[in-house]
Amino acid sequence: MLLDASQSQLVLVDYQIRLMPAIFESAPVVANAVRLGKLARLMGVPVWGTEENPTWLGKNVPEVDALCKRTMSKMHFSAVEEGLGEWLRPSAKASQGNARSLPRHLQKPAGGSERDMIVIAGCEAHVCLLQTALDLLEDDFDVWVVTDACGSRTERNRDAAFDRLAGAGAELVSTEMVAFEWLRSAAHPDFGTALALIK
Repeated sequence: MLLDASQSQLVLVDYQIRLMPAIFESAPVVANAVRLGKLARLMGVPVWGTEENPTWLGKNVPEVDALCKRTMSKMHFSAVEEGLGEWLRPSAKASQGNARSLPRHLQKPAGGSERDMIVIAGCEAHVCLLQTALDLLEDDFDVWVVTDACGSRTERNRDAAFDRLAGAGAELVSTEMVAFEWLRSAAHPDFGTALALIK
C-alpha cells in the first residue's frame, strides 16, 4: 500500500531544543523533519507536533515548531495518552437512529477525519516516538515511521525501536519515500517545488 497525501497526517514528536544536542546524528534528523513538514504543508497534509515536558526539555526547535498546525505539551511518553488521537480523528457527532445500537466496530463515524495514514517521526525513537506509534496502531491508525527523521541518544536504541515498530505492524519509510508517494507522479503540480525540498 502506498501513502496517499489526501489520507495522511504528519506527527513530529519532540524535536526539543535541550534534547537535540544529545541525539545521535541530530542535524540530519532535524533537517529531514523540516523537509517532511514543508512537503506536508505543500501538499495539504496536516502537521502536528508534540513536546515532552517542555519546562525541562524546552520547546521544539523553531524550524520544526513553525511547521506545526498545533503542538501538544505532554508529560506521558505516549502523546496518545494525552489526547493525540482526538486531534487526529476528531469525534464524530452522535449517530442518529439505530446506528448507535450497532457494535462499535460496525459503526461508521459521521463527519470524522478520514486521514488515518499517520506519518510519524521524532525523538527519542525508543521512548516517546515508539510509545506514541504503538498506541496509534492500537487505535487502528495506519502508522508510517520515517526512519531518517527519527533519533535517539544512541544508534542501538534507535534501531531497537525500528525493529519493534516493524514487528508491531508499522511501515518503515524514508523522507524521500514519503515525498514521492505523496506526489505519485512527475506530472503532479507541486513536483518541482517538492523536488527542490528533497534535493
